[in-house]
Amino acid sequence: MTNPLGVAQTIADIGPRLKALRAQRDVTLTALSEATGISKSTLSRLESGQRKASLELLLPIAIAHDVPVDELINGPRSADPRVHTTARTINGRTVLPLTRQPGPLQAYKMIIPPERGEPDPRVHEGHEWLYVLAGRLRLILAEHDVVLGPGEAAEFDTRQPHWFGSAGRGPVEILSLFGSQGERMHVRARPRGQK
Repeated sequence: MTNPLGVAQTIADIGPRLKALRAQRDVTLTALSEATGISKSTLSRLESGQRKASLELLLPIAIAHDVPVDELINGPRSADPRVHTTARTINGRTVLPLTRQPGPLQAYKMIIPPERGEPDPRVHEGHEWLYVLAGRLRLILAEHDVVLGPGEAAEFDTRQPHWFGSAGRGPVEILSLFGSQGERMHVRARPRGQK
């Protein structure tokens, strides 16, 4: 059962949280008003608790600050950095999301069983980076047909016809980083002399 006092306190905490976040980011009411399209007076009343928050008001503020709406309502998440997700099966492939927040780059672990039938290359917006954890991965990318083993990676623009799957009799396990709007993953090399 919902605790009415808990709900009332959560609502009362939104205003001070909005003000603290804006101050922490050194953003003026004028700048936030321009970024959100919400008047300065409405923003000021939200922060002081004179105006009740609604999704219509919180969503543009969350977008402007680049934080989830949930953080505006409940505060920052606990310090537990673990990502708790559930694996899904999509077209026979086990897909485990490794990122919990929506954003331009998403990470997945995939387990791809051997497939019967011919590869069917597809195209779509985005940029993908694949890393083979175990097994052998067959990647068809435009005119290229390559096999990658454990520890090998591939990076490509998904607007090129592509397909990937198991190259062996067993499954292949991969990490996939995908940017839906063509964002690229930048992997920084370790400086020489460091292990």
